[in-house]
Amino acid sequence: MKNIFFILTVLLLAIPSFAQQTEVKDTLTAKPLPDYKYDALAPSKAAFYSGILPGLGQIYNKKYWKAPIVWGGIGIGIYSYSFNQGKYTEYRNAYKDLLAGKELTGRLEGLDADRLIRAQKFHQRNRDLSALVSMGLYILNIVDANVDAHLKQFNVDDNLSLRPELQQNTIDNKYNMGLTLSYKF
Repeated sequence: MKNIFFILTVLLLAIPSFAQQTEVKDTLTAKPLPDYKYDALAPSKAAFYSGILPGLGQIYNKKYWKAPIVWGGIGIGIYSYSFNQGKYTEYRNAYKDLLAGKELTGRLEGLDADRLIRAQKFHQRNRDLSALVSMGLYILNIVDANVDAHLKQFNVDDNLSLRPELQQNTIDNKYNMGLTLSYKF
């Protein structure tokens, strides 16, 4: 008798479960992803172009305003190198003439051997420094083109934002400055 009662109870409780089949609508819809083009060779192309002709990588990255800055920086370095090389040669030749017993003429007429040696060292040091600065700017030009090409492909949209925000402190009613990082899926 207990078995029959148990079976009837289970059957009666199971009948309403079949009646509650309702159609569930999915409220989540997938948005189509925007077309995102990633060119893995763009940074190496930009670096190669900047290596061939300084400023060309910046033009390839469509940062046209950076090219004259690169040209000006490297141009000033080359001009400074050339100027100091000319002065170094002038003082070196004057020192050689002084050692050979020739009379110095022109601007260098009143200089002795010690001053000519110091002038040579000064212009030699400035010439070498100008060469290092020019090489550094050349390398910086290549690195800038490469990094800019990498960052150009970085996905920046409204789903990821970092913005400043003011929040009022409830205890002392002062405003606190902070940054809010929002990431939306």
